[in-house]
Amino acid sequence: MPASEPDRERARKAAGEELALLLHHHSPDVLLALLDNPALDETQLCLLLDRKDLPAEILEEVTRRKPLLKNYRVKRALAFHPRTPRLASLRLVRELYLMDLVQLTLLPGISVELKRNAEEQLVARLPQLPLGQKITLARRGTARVAGALLAEGHAQVLSVVLDNGSLTEAQVLKALSRPSLPIGVVTAVAQHRKWSHTYNVRLALVRHPSSTLSTILAYLPELTVSDLRELAAPGIVSENLRKYLLAEIQQRMRKSEKSAQIMEPPRDSDPSKPE
Repeated sequence: MPASEPDRERARKAAGEELALLLHHHSPDVLLALLDNPALDETQLCLLLDRKDLPAEILEEVTRRKPLLKNYRVKRALAFHPRTPRLASLRLVRELYLMDLVQLTLLPGISVELKRNAEEQLVARLPQLPLGQKITLARRGTARVAGALLAEGHAQVLSVVLDNGSLTEAQVLKALSRPSLPIGVVTAVAQHRKWSHTYNVRLALVRHPSSTLSTILAYLPELTVSDLRELAAPGIVSENLRKYLLAEIQQRMRKSEKSAQIMEPPRDSDPSKPE
């Protein structure tokens, strides 16, 4: 039911405690009238925007009023509100400070599109960030942000980002798929207590041109014959490494044949006859 004109007029002129009470009013008409109240300051507007039940039309109206958007706290409150119109949210994300972007990506219930947009903003800013902020991001960032930091390869960031609980195998493999990856990244992954024991990561390390021969040889006995054969196909790895792969395959085949011979019963024996 629309609010009466006296109620709207009251909202336009209220001050002090009366204004504070009107921030919790249920009528969208009254809340819209509040936006015209010259006594409504930044703190009160942010209290209004903190309401999770705030009608979308109020949020949309705030996004239309450019004077209100000059205030960073207002922009942040709008970007974090689940009912802010989609296009307005995507626009506001570009103006958020670094740690607010991080917090937004970790927000429960955030839309996939908005989270991805915030992550893109973070990744785009990485080259300009000071080391301290990179380390903070390496510790707290999402999988995608952590993966970008890993690929960047800063020596003081690597140990932190590899311990990030959000870092996924997919992001580690994505980084290792880059032939021009800094050699320090390959070394750090190969020495990490978790990632160095992950099968697909080991496979990627064997394939990577910057991996040391000692690392590769340590992993070969753990790889399946089918993966060894795939890696040994011409053009996948260097010819020098290919020789080691072929030797490993031949050794496995000999062991397999020998085991089969041991298990095979003598041809002249007849298990149906008593001894």
